[in-house]
Amino acid sequence: MTAALDVLAIGNAIVDVLSRAEEDFLSANGMAKGGMALIDEARAEAVYAAMGPGTEASGGSAANTAAGVASLGGKAGFIGKVKDDVLGTVFGHDIRAAGVAYGTPAAADGPATARCLILVTPDGERTMNTYLGAAQNLVVADIDAAMVESAAVTYLEGYLWDPPAAKEAFLAAAKIAHGAGRKVALSLSDTFCVDRYRAEFKNLIISGTVDLVFCNEGELKSLYETADFDAALVALRRDAKEAVVTRSEKGASFVTREAVVSVPAHPVERVLDTTGAGDLFAAGFLTGTTRGLDPATSLRLGALAAGEIIGQMGARPQRPLIDLAREAGLIS
Repeated sequence: MTAALDVLAIGNAIVDVLSRAEEDFLSANGMAKGGMALIDEARAEAVYAAMGPGTEASGGSAANTAAGVASLGGKAGFIGKVKDDVLGTVFGHDIRAAGVAYGTPAAADGPATARCLILVTPDGERTMNTYLGAAQNLVVADIDAAMVESAAVTYLEGYLWDPPAAKEAFLAAAKIAHGAGRKVALSLSDTFCVDRYRAEFKNLIISGTVDLVFCNEGELKSLYETADFDAALVALRRDAKEAVVTRSEKGASFVTREAVVSVPAHPVERVLDTTGAGDLFAAGFLTGTTRGLDPATSLRLGALAAGEIIGQMGARPQRPLIDLAREAGLIS
């Protein structure tokens, strides 16, 4: 059956607030550099007050991936919860303007729309403080079964595993997708997320609830509790049907039980902000694979998208990625 959507992403609907900061600011405020900490509304207000000038941009890991797919000329949709407030309106406008199908009803009451306070240090590393707010109230009823059934791949972010109700929505979407003969992909999101849900993520992979896993080197090592990358990769190949592993400047690999296909990183003149690098890599790879491109070309498309996003501030493409992909000869 032909898919109406190439990728349906499901995740936290978040508005990012990005600001530059020195490492001593992170230390003084008890932040673990490079990680993502879940915070409450009071902490969000305190961090926001202490931050330097900020730039607002709609974000959320899976939403960034959906925007990336659309920028590459793919057909993308997104499911994620906001509140009917100012930031909720901003989020809905931005994702639709990016060419992504989005129709999740906004909550009339309850917590405010989620926001992520992102501190970017001079080396481009991002440290995230996330107030999930309305995003954590995504429930099974918010899963549009018709959208899931129409998508070649339903892509789920690991961060969605934090709220119990969203976890149920995640599993419901996977069941619908498989019932329609579609694929389910999962991003492990970050090492701290893996630390929290290691056993559950492994079960999702081994049970076949997830067909395709996205992770970076740190997340992979955390998943298998080893500092040995090669040993972790062997374990992943044993457990997963398919997986994509990114290794920053060392490139990326697509792995199955039968083979490993690797490509180098895309050349980058200057790293400004690593926010969204993994999200956009997933966008490139998913766009390639849903177009029927071979794994190596799909990986290169991911590397190109990730390389572009780390050369700018913010996690949404500022110029059409399809133009860059055509220039590179990756998409006709």
